[in-house]
Amino acid sequence: MTQFSRPTGRRFGLILLPLLLIIAAGAWYQLDPGFQTGRQLATASENLPQEAFERRVRNYLVANPEVIVQAMQNLERKQREAEQTEAQAALAANSDELLKSPESPVGGNPQGDVTMVEFFDYNCPYCLQVASAMAAAEEGDSQMRIVYKEFPILGPDSVFSAKAALAAHRQNLYPQFHKAMMQVSGSADEVQVITVAKEIGVDVEQLRTDMQDPAIHEEIERNLALARILRINGTPGFVIGNEILRGATDLQTMQRLIDQARKEINR
Repeated sequence: MTQFSRPTGRRFGLILLPLLLIIAAGAWYQLDPGFQTGRQLATASENLPQEAFERRVRNYLVANPEVIVQAMQNLERKQREAEQTEAQAALAANSDELLKSPESPVGGNPQGDVTMVEFFDYNCPYCLQVASAMAAAEEGDSQMRIVYKEFPILGPDSVFSAKAALAAHRQNLYPQFHKAMMQVSGSADEVQVITVAKEIGVDVEQLRTDMQDPAIHEEIERNLALARILRINGTPGFVIGNEILRGATDLQTMQRLIDQARKEINR
């Protein structure tokens, strides 16, 4: 998955240390039999000097290191559940932009019962790798609809490629352009884009004119905003039914989620 940079291990460690102390204290309160009764639970830290409190927490951690693992696992589980709930709400609130934007090209069966949405960048190596699985999924399911979300996050060449793709869409040549670009080796820069456009019969002069249309720029900006809302911060990203996949996937996973979405529709 191609994505923006994240905090380094050292920075993460600095963030994690205070969190571990909080978790440890919370776990101590919950699990230490000496603090399981009413008033003691509420006033434990107040009744102990700070130094004694910290020493007792430290001793508890040394004696019960598995508590931190359990607490972190529980925290991660709750975070995943909260993110899933937020994602479902975001999908519902933005379904029209996700599925019905007039500027977003549609492939597969436009009248299909299940939609797969892909956020991608032509300069993302993982997008190129997953293209064959996308093609196989489309070929194997006559009722699958695909919405292509140009998501150029890897620099000016990616923006040029995305604008060219949307301009090719206006000449009814998006599927051909997209397929050809997904087979390009090396950087998808302006030279490569124009070469591909000429090879598939695009009117390049009209292409360049349409690329300047503010509507194409606005479509890309909407895609970037939508991805942020859905917490898709890298490429590729997929939405299938009510599920969001962040990162490359395989054909079997795609088919499983398509089948799952179809079952939900038919309930």
